[in-house]
Amino acid sequence: MPAEFLSADQRRRYGRYAGDPSPEQLSQYFLLDETDQRAIAQRREPHTQFGFALQLGTVRFLGTFLADPTDVPLTVQHYVANQLGLESLPDLRSYRTDRSHWRHVAEIQRRYGYRDFSDPSESFRLVRWLYSRAWLSAERPSLLFDLATARLVERKVRLPGVTVLERLVGRVRDRAARRLWRLWAAVPTASQRIGLEGLLEVPDGSRQSPLDRLRRGPYRVSAPALVGALKRLLEIRALDSAAINLERFPPVRIHAVARYVTKTPAAMVARMPPERRLASLLAFAKTFEITALDDALDVFDLLMTDILREAKRLGDRERLRTLRDLDAAALELRAACEVLLDDSLSDIDVRQAVFAQISRAQLETATEQVRALTRPTDETYQQELVAAYGRVRGCVATLLQTVRFEGNHIGQELLRALKFLAAINGKRKSRLSQAPLNHVPPAWRRWIVSPEGQLDRRAYTLWVLAQLREGLHRRDIFVSGSERWADPRLKLLRGAKWDALRPQVCRSLGHEETAEHALTLLGEQLDAAYRQTLAHWPENTAVRLEGQPGEEELVVSNLDKLDESPSLIALREQVAARLPQVDLPEVLVEVHAWTGFADEFTPVSESTARAADLPVSLCAALMAEACNIGQEPVVRPDHPALTRDRLGWVLQN
Repeated sequence: MPAEFLSADQRRRYGRYAGDPSPEQLSQYFLLDETDQRAIAQRREPHTQFGFALQLGTVRFLGTFLADPTDVPLTVQHYVANQLGLESLPDLRSYRTDRSHWRHVAEIQRRYGYRDFSDPSESFRLVRWLYSRAWLSAERPSLLFDLATARLVERKVRLPGVTVLERLVGRVRDRAARRLWRLWAAVPTASQRIGLEGLLEVPDGSRQSPLDRLRRGPYRVSAPALVGALKRLLEIRALDSAAINLERFPPVRIHAVARYVTKTPAAMVARMPPERRLASLLAFAKTFEITALDDALDVFDLLMTDILREAKRLGDRERLRTLRDLDAAALELRAACEVLLDDSLSDIDVRQAVFAQISRAQLETATEQVRALTRPTDETYQQELVAAYGRVRGCVATLLQTVRFEGNHIGQELLRALKFLAAINGKRKSRLSQAPLNHVPPAWRRWIVSPEGQLDRRAYTLWVLAQLREGLHRRDIFVSGSERWADPRLKLLRGAKWDALRPQVCRSLGHEETAEHALTLLGEQLDAAYRQTLAHWPENTAVRLEGQPGEEELVVSNLDKLDESPSLIALREQVAARLPQVDLPEVLVEVHAWTGFADEFTPVSESTARAADLPVSLCAALMAEACNIGQEPVVRPDHPALTRDRLGWVLQN
């Protein structure tokens, strides 16, 4: 990595004022408390007091002293001057050239505990912190530089020169990266290394390397695209990267290196040093096996979604097209039914009366048309879905052979159906009578099983694939090794980790370590509730069953509003009359008067800092945070302890 990575703007802003500080920054870094005021008062002249105060705020804000102590924004100068009671800004030209401002630097550094960057203990801590971040994360060097700057300011260490810190960040980051590459390159076996290096070799008669080809994911939604995505997965699996264990390395670094390989031309990867090249190819193989699997499952999901959407569109269009014919046939049948329901006709004369209005041929035609155009109420586009079998026929076998689906207890029946489909694929004559049909709904069973008892392979395949898509979305079906379609339970504690934490977790939740007693108690309560409901069912007017027989739904009526009793209203009025109207901040201040709790608060830095009426400011800040109202409602410009600057200083420090 080049030693210089900072932009010109970053170099210009380093250790300098880049603009006017915000009001929050002014109150955090430039507010002068009583300790500061006593130190400033030791200077005799107004301009030296003003210069001392500016340098104190500058080192707090920037982490360093300026070569020209007067190079401070006017906003800061006016803010500091107001606190010192100066009517106008003092002339700092003599302070700039006088050696007193250097003596002030030494005094501020000694009084407020600032240390030089050359301090061995501080530089060691910074290098160790930088190395840890560079090892665990993939942060850009410019971000690491900014974080290191903020850390030095926080720890009250004077900033070094910009090139010193820049080169330090670069060296530490390079050292962490080289160690990572060296350890990764030592993990694969000889055969695995050959396979990884082969990703960069361009085969004879080809214009691109396997790395270039594998990085290009599917971009269409079709069965051939799904087959291509599955072949891509198999090719990446052939590298045997799943057998390589990288669990002891930060996953963020693995993904960062893999992303770099995906965006870098293969020729540039080939020119990398051997250890870095092998480590980069290994990170690519480990990451892209998961990516290729997710891409293939995404294509399957989108393909089935497209098939279901198209089936609905075709079904609705066919329904609209035949609506006129269905209406005509229904009108003829209605006329026949009206004659049938005429009580003035005897049972013997009904048949003759019907045929007198509608001929037998017309009635047969209308009946046949209604039978052909109407569908059962529970059927949803099964006919159109079965007609789309040709769109998935060429990819079902490859999908089931390449991807190993798993499931929870709800998805076990579907897994048996998938296993059966995988077993009969490619066989012209198969024993479809052994197909699992336990969970096939009636709407699909009519299409899967013919009246003669024969199974339709097309309908069965479409039903299984539709259920597979739904199971993946519900996570009843999942795929190990995937990121987007994995088992969500893997994120839960299990095994030895859960056994070690079980007593502590159960104790904190107030539960026993085993669930038997709780389940028994809940079962008894549920059984008692069911029996009580059943016993009062005849006279219970608030609960009823609605719907067709066999498909009833439980309906519970809304509760009636109960009016408040006069005694409750009278009690509320008497309690309100006896409770005094007090502000919540006053309650906190009174509690402080009893306990003195606010005296235990000290600033996170400069613990000797003190301010008049600090407990009042603390109580107001606590109230603003606890009630989530912000500091604006508790600000009072006429009260020194409740000014916006004082509260901002308290909240920050």
